[in-house]
This record gives sequence, structure tokens and C-alpha cells, in this order.
Amino acid sequence: MQKLAIIGASYLQEPLIQKAKSMGLQTHVFAWVANDVGEKSADYFYPISIIEKDAILAKCREIGIDGICTIASDLAVITVNYVADKLGLVGNSLNSAYMSTNKHAMRECFYANNDPAPKSYPVCSINDLRDKDLSYPVIIKPVDRSGSRGITKLEAGQGLANAIEFAKEQSFANQALVEEFVDGVEYSVECISWQGKHTFLALTRKYTTGAPHFIEKGHLQPASVNVDVLEQIKEITFHALDSLQINNGASHTELKITPNGQIKLIEIGARMGGDFIGSNLVAMSTGIDFVKAVIQVALGQEPDLKAKISGGGRLFTSFLRKKMWRNYIGLKLNIMNI
Repeated sequence: MQKLAIIGASYLQEPLIQKAKSMGLQTHVFAWVANDVGEKSADYFYPISIIEKDAILAKCREIGIDGICTIASDLAVITVNYVADKLGLVGNSLNSAYMSTNKHAMRECFYANNDPAPKSYPVCSINDLRDKDLSYPVIIKPVDRSGSRGITKLEAGQGLANAIEFAKEQSFANQALVEEFVDGVEYSVECISWQGKHTFLALTRKYTTGAPHFIEKGHLQPASVNVDVLEQIKEITFHALDSLQINNGASHTELKITPNGQIKLIEIGARMGGDFIGSNLVAMSTGIDFVKAVIQVALGQEPDLKAKISGGGRLFTSFLRKKMWRNYIGLKLNIMNI
């Protein structure tokens, strides 16, 4: 029986755990103890924090794992690729893991490779902006978090110092980014990569609470854009994935299309999108088993991307009540076919 290490035990990882078990794999799950669902559903659970890379590496070497993966967690991506690198398993490089989890490094990579992205500045205090060419409105965000944590939009300089501190409080590195605000409609691009070849799976329209914090509240998949725009989105996304050296596994690219038709990259995660975008919506709208594909890549197998699940149509997910989603089990989503 092959052994799969999974980093994280929250409700977001549960579809990964259940899929692996349905594939006949032995699941070894790592996370700190928080009474999360994965602690009980895994074949083996180890109370080791997902940031304790060397402790997880030692245990995985002892177990003799055949693959390692995660979904919907930027922080876990670092450990996944660290362990994969040390054990000679399929993953992405350590440099790729850094660039895809640190927004400043990501921006620098985009600029160096001519990927369309907004201007941004890393800051630890408002003093770091004294000699910068800053045009409002701006977005202030943590340099290394996801899920809309610590984000503030400002139309002018008033409140900038507080917004920087708010972002830093949410940052593991205690650092923020101040970047130009991109006006437009927000989308995400769900892809899977295998040995450097990228496959587009779905385009998702994102709905948020708007300024100042832009908390995501719903997703529509597949998003409706014309064929030419979709092809441009794919081209820009694939080029950016190459820039970030994301060669294997899932990716979640967030971008905006401005009122004049420009496409601007916001950020890319080397993992599935959260809020069940990757783990459920993709399969429901396309018939492709995205979770299974992630596992196959982690095990060194070319992913099967034939549509086998009954899917199709347009799906909208709403998650206004956080508790409802944290109690999610199976396919109990708030979904409407439209």
C-alpha cells in the first residue's frame, strides 16, 4: 500500500484525505492538535505543526512515504516542497515555494519576467514609503498570507500607518506590501501542472464584500468571458507559472480584468484555491477530479484529466456564514445551479 503524507488537518484538507483513502492509499496527516476533522479521519495523525519542516521530514523518512501534498494552504506548501526535495519526491523547487508564498518575492519575479502585475513596495513602517512614487488608491496586505487576511484599501494617505500595522499583525514575517489598487472584475484560474506542462481546468468569477477588506463571499464557475479573453488569460497564467517555476501540482491564479480590458496578475498560489473552489467546484463544473489529479502528481503519476464525474453547468457557491463552512462534511455546500 502506498503512503501519502498530507500537510494540514483542517476541513480544507478533508477532501484530500478522503480521496486518498478512496484510492487505496494510507494517509499520514501532520498538523498541530486543534480538534480538526483530519485528526480523526486520517489513518495516522501526527501532532506536529505544519511549519516544523525538519520534524515532519524525519517522520516521513521513517514512514517511507511515496508522496506528499496539501490543498488550499500556502504555509503548508513550503513544508511539502521541502520534504519532497529532501526525499527525492515530486514537488516544486524550494525557490519556487518561496516565490509562490512570499508576495514581495512573487512581485519581483513577475517584474523580472514581464508578467503584468501592479506596482508594489514591501514595508515595515510608513517610513519605508518616504521616497516612493505612491499613487492612490492603494491596497495594503501582509506579505505572506492568503484568504483576504489583513487587507485594507485606502483612497488617500489617511490611515496608512494603521493599515500597515494591521497587515503586519497578520503576517508571519511581520511585513506588509503597499501596492497600487487595480480596478476591475476579479477572477481566479484553476490549473494543474505535470513536469512543466500546464493544463487549464476552470475560470472562476470571484465576489467579495468590497472595500476596505475585500472578504470573499462567493464564486461562480465557469466564469463567462469571451473566447479571445479566455485564451489571453491562459497565456498570461501559463507564462507566470513558468516564471514562478511551478512545474508540478495545483495552482490558483488570482487576476483582474480592468475596465479597458487589461489583465493584471494579483497573486498565484502553488496549491488549490480555498473555499472549496478546487476541491469541489472544479469537479462539479467540469467533471474532472482535481483532488485525485493532485494526489497522482504527488505520487509521480501523470494526472488523469478526463472528465469522469458528472459535472457541467454553472455553479455558484456562497459562504457568508463561516461556521456553516467549517462544519462542512462531504458535499454539503450551499450551491445553486444557474
